[in-house]
Amino acid sequence: MKGPTATEDTATDDRADGDTRRGSETGSGVPPRRNEGAAAPGSDPERASLPPGPDGVPVLGTLPRFVRDPFAFYDRLFEYGDVVSYDFGIWNNVALFHPADVERVLVDDADGFRKSHVQRRSGVDFLENGLLLAEGEEWREQRTQLRPLFYREKIKAFADAMVEEARLLVDSWDDGEVIDLQATYSTLAMRVLGRTLFGVDVNEGEGYEVIRAAAASVQERADAGSVTAFLPDWVPTPTNRRFARDTAAFRAYVDDLVRRRRGTDPAEADDLLTLLVGLGEGDALSDEAVRDQLMTFLFAGHETTSLALAYGTHALARHPAVAERVHGEVTDVGDDDGGRAAPLDATALRDLDLTDRVVKETLRRYPPAYVLFREPAADVVVGGYRIPAGTNVSLPVWRLHADPRWWDDPEAFDPSRWIEEDPDRPEYAYLPFGGGPRHCIGMRFASLELRATLAVVFGAVDVEPVTDGEPSFEAAATLQPSEPLRVRVSKR
Repeated sequence: MKGPTATEDTATDDRADGDTRRGSETGSGVPPRRNEGAAAPGSDPERASLPPGPDGVPVLGTLPRFVRDPFAFYDRLFEYGDVVSYDFGIWNNVALFHPADVERVLVDDADGFRKSHVQRRSGVDFLENGLLLAEGEEWREQRTQLRPLFYREKIKAFADAMVEEARLLVDSWDDGEVIDLQATYSTLAMRVLGRTLFGVDVNEGEGYEVIRAAAASVQERADAGSVTAFLPDWVPTPTNRRFARDTAAFRAYVDDLVRRRRGTDPAEADDLLTLLVGLGEGDALSDEAVRDQLMTFLFAGHETTSLALAYGTHALARHPAVAERVHGEVTDVGDDDGGRAAPLDATALRDLDLTDRVVKETLRRYPPAYVLFREPAADVVVGGYRIPAGTNVSLPVWRLHADPRWWDDPEAFDPSRWIEEDPDRPEYAYLPFGGGPRHCIGMRFASLELRATLAVVFGAVDVEPVTDGEPSFEAAATLQPSEPLRVRVSKR
């Protein structure tokens, strides 16, 4: 990706959380490496060498090059091999480009790696007590409490609401109207979240604007192309002042939601908000933890989904033949209703094979959670090299998704690549929802919403790009487009 942090690693399985891997166990054997240290896995870290990497300047290391163009910088790192070190002066970093090493960090040795200090500085640190950043037993208890809300049957029940909200959105468009996709889908994703998980209309009053302002401030503060991202939050820059103001307003809004829901019988309202408030009243969760959980889902849940919908719609607009086939598939699932696709339900959505492949390809080509961060609690050997405790370990998801070792013509948007799984491709070459015990708890929810929305949109309208060509990107908390993604919609 030329140029281009969410959900927990932005659906849990119905079985116990934990091992979601096939990884290097699939295919023809251990995937080839481009470099490997002399030490074997499990060797004494003190006897292993540090990974290779680019030289930097005094004091700042490679930080100036990174800030100038983060994605070009990672492309340069990729040339050094699969385990690469680089320093920013204030901290040391290692990037892992091989799926087997990513699997090691996320799955095989998940307890030995914690969320990185870098993530806590990236603009999402105001979610300190939520599922995104919690660690150890606190995280395990939270995950266990929340898991039932994301079981398969529970998620299927949300399909009707997702389809209805998407239909209302499409009906609000004028024929020939130009749509800003990210802004439009942000509103949609917020409405779906409010209706399905919170039992509230987040567009009432100032709720939506408060959440959007906080999301924008987080993205601005986390922009890796700005020096501000590397300054402490107490430094009174304009960005930090906006971040403090907008996240404080976000906290106040969520606190008001909690206060209004206090005293509700959980049996009367089976949603995330009521569940968390009930846990808080029973001292299973502190008020702060309740608030941070709600903020995590409101922020991460709507931000990543709206981005994926924007990228997927823009990609289909630039590939009209695929878009027309999506329309045909949606129309074929039921009787025609005035020239538009019949209402969709969870069963019909499951049968939309092409639409599902479009979703998968969108998340491969434009992963909203484009990089994951961890740090080892103790010195460790990965890929034959020593990684000291406390080192920031970056897992560049978008780079794994574009590695020609695993993907043919990786820069192309090609849903047909998902017709059959490549038996030689390791599982952790594709991880839009993370992996291992901390894979995104909302994976099924997000996947269903993506299928439902794209099916409704392309079942009802033709979409023509206004901003043509491949998007350019900014390395913020999520993969942000540098320019608005605009399309013109024409009613069928």
